[in-house]
Amino acid sequence: MSRKLPDLLIEPVVRRALAEDLGRAGDVTAAACIPEGARMKAAFVARKPGVLAGIDAVRLAVLALDPKAHIELRLEDGAAFDAGAVLAVVEADARAFLSAERTALNLVGRLSAVATLTRTYVQAVQGTDARIADTRKTTPGLRALEKHAVACGGGMNHRFGLDDAILIKDNHVAVCEGVAQAVRRARAFAPHLMKVEVEVDGLDQLDQVLVLIDEGAAPDVVMLDNFSLADLRTAVARVAGRLVLEASGGVDLTTVRAIAETGVDVISVGALTHSAPVLDIGLDAF
Repeated sequence: MSRKLPDLLIEPVVRRALAEDLGRAGDVTAAACIPEGARMKAAFVARKPGVLAGIDAVRLAVLALDPKAHIELRLEDGAAFDAGAVLAVVEADARAFLSAERTALNLVGRLSAVATLTRTYVQAVQGTDARIADTRKTTPGLRALEKHAVACGGGMNHRFGLDDAILIKDNHVAVCEGVAQAVRRARAFAPHLMKVEVEVDGLDQLDQVLVLIDEGAAPDVVMLDNFSLADLRTAVARVAGRLVLEASGGVDLTTVRAIAETGVDVISVGALTHSAPVLDIGLDAF
């Protein structure tokens, strides 16, 4: 599925990354070795198969240093590719291009890694009703881009930050002296468009949540934290479709299929953004 992230979200990240790399004196290697006015042409080439995300970071990084560069993006975010695929071709001022190269490769390699790992998880649960979601375990400053990459891989986004949904975790429950009391307070606080989710760590806490259904104070989503497969199946049976159930904790590629087959609606996976190995993408001059 083709996806595009607005330049408004990508450009500040690209410019901060360039400023970090260029430092106080700019690219002294390019200035020393490359004749002024020299031009070069090169392709961004995938060394391994994957799913593309962040290709516009290539365009924006090059244009930030050479506004007259010619850039041809061969694939769009969300596209799957094989090893050897040409992702983009750039012709630009050589000094500027070489100065932008690492920032462009870092971002497209990082984001494509997230998209690729997400696609692997999505494929692992194919044929079940479970959907794969990310978490807030993102790289500081890159959350919007990494969550975009998850979507490129076919996953769905959990909340983006602390301000767009209520998620009651175990420490909130401890301070509130109980799951039911915490949910009641959240329901009283939440505007009509804000979702409420509560994390439970056992079937006993789930039963406390289910009592709230008759009160009209139930959460929208219940997160089943580190439940065994047997307890996940029991939870699905007890809820019987009345609430959205999200499984979390202990999820990896060896366990995700079995978790999905218990009947939960959502499986949240922190590894999508905190453990995706950078995808190998290279720059080949010609």
